[in-house]
Amino acid sequence: MRHIKTAWQHLRRSPYQALAAIGIMTLTFFVAAIFIFIAVGSQAILRWFETRPQVTGFFKDEVTMTQVETLKERLNQTNKIADIKYVSKEEALAIYREQNKNDPLLLEMVTANILPASLEVSTTDLTSLGEVAKILKEAPEIDEVIFQEDVVTSLSEWTSAIRKIGLGLIIALSVFALSIILVIIGMKIALRRDEIEILRLIGASSGYVRWPFLLEGMFYGVVGAIIAWLIAVILLLYSTPFLVSFLAGIPLLPVPLLFLALVLFVLILGGLAIGSLGSLIALKRYLR
Repeated sequence: MRHIKTAWQHLRRSPYQALAAIGIMTLTFFVAAIFIFIAVGSQAILRWFETRPQVTGFFKDEVTMTQVETLKERLNQTNKIADIKYVSKEEALAIYREQNKNDPLLLEMVTANILPASLEVSTTDLTSLGEVAKILKEAPEIDEVIFQEDVVTSLSEWTSAIRKIGLGLIIALSVFALSIILVIIGMKIALRRDEIEILRLIGASSGYVRWPFLLEGMFYGVVGAIIAWLIAVILLLYSTPFLVSFLAGIPLLPVPLLFLALVLFVLILGGLAIGSLGSLIALKRYLR
């Protein structure tokens, strides 16, 4: 309790330095929180796409069920198939009617005979889509293959780029925040050098001298993490209506409270780590 009181006195004596440290920590953890939200969200979107029919092969009119089953077996033998669904002409018509139920004119013009049967394929890994599409294109009973290769490839590349850029920013800002904590704690140690010498002369232990500075650094980290989390969550909630509209059909929002609590826990741990590490380095460097 005594150490906490002393650390609080240090903060009150230099409020501008404390605000600067908290500001840097807040910026660092805000970027970290946004990166976590985007990284987890993009991964969830990628997984959602992996569960959708990613390659669709349309059969010729004269195809038989024997040919359909043979092709399905050939695809399954690749061990890269998550799901295969055969859509008959009648089922295709039912889907068409559902999608165009508000346009009677379009419904009158289409019958089951003019819609092709199809095979909808999902793979266990997006990188396997090219191989599956190639098998379907080479099958003589297939008339046309729809494979949005550019979309899938772009999504994978975008997800990978987010991870690299986000990690790079977090590492750079963490090093910067660590340096700021080190400088601020170092300055405070230098300003209280005479006070520290007196404490040592009267028998104060090393821990008694060091703990207030260590707690101060941890305080900067924890407060910065909490403020960053609050800003990030408010921004997420404010953006939710737009994101729901933009991600129509993808069950990504609302974000579970448990996930938000986990993000806060991770940020606080990071704040404790950076704050305590910066303080320890400063203590080792300036307090001998």
